[in-house]
Amino acid sequence: MMVTLPPDYRPSEDEEFMSPIQVEYFRQKLLRWRADLLRDATGTLASLSEGGIHESDITDRASVETDRALELRTRDRARKLISKIDQALGRLESGTYGYCEETDEPIGLRRLEARPIATLSIEAQERHEKMERVHRDD
Repeated sequence: MMVTLPPDYRPSEDEEFMSPIQVEYFRQKLLRWRADLLRDATGTLASLSEGGIHESDITDRASVETDRALELRTRDRARKLISKIDQALGRLESGTYGYCEETDEPIGLRRLEARPIATLSIEAQERHEKMERVHRDD
């Protein structure tokens, strides 16, 4: 079923949760985010493949190497994020997007707006983080 979004559409609590228009809204949001990350990654690859470090001063060379290492770390985080976006898109296709993996309750529009790849409701996420802290302190 093809759904066309109005240009200024925002999901509302007054609508049915994960109605076709909300699903399309989040699908487009995730696809735009993914495209932005891929565009940034392409730019990074182009700049890194321009050649080696040509700085003669050892301080300048160290600075360039640090910048490259930071950029590579950022790209690795983006790669992992793209994987999570792909998983969210899969959940959209399967009809499970927007529902907590632990409780099957709706995650909530505000949380999905802020973190479209969320898999847990705020309450479940807080319990999860609390358990991580408890076990980390052991």
